[in-house]
Amino acid sequence: MNDEIQTPASTEEELRERAVASLKRKAAFRHMLFVYVCVNLVLIGIWALSGAGYFWPGWVIGGWGIAIAFQAWDVYGRRRGISEDDISSEINRLRGG
Repeated sequence: MNDEIQTPASTEEELRERAVASLKRKAAFRHMLFVYVCVNLVLIGIWALSGAGYFWPGWVIGGWGIAIAFQAWDVYGRRRGISEDDISSEINRLRGG
């Protein structure tokens, strides 16, 4: 989870850095998804050529798929830090107001 406090970017350079970081995360996710599909297709091919009994590639597909889902959430899900408004709201809540 991203625990850093984020304030609105005050300069174009900060916005550019955030945009570059976001694009790098998206590119890394697309690469990992491509590798996931290719490796699992090979495993399914091996399974099919070896007699197509118990579908053991399902364990790899499922386990790795969970990791891919978490990475997708990290890249495309709601990704924001703690804002000053969040802090103020929490302080008010703790005060009982």
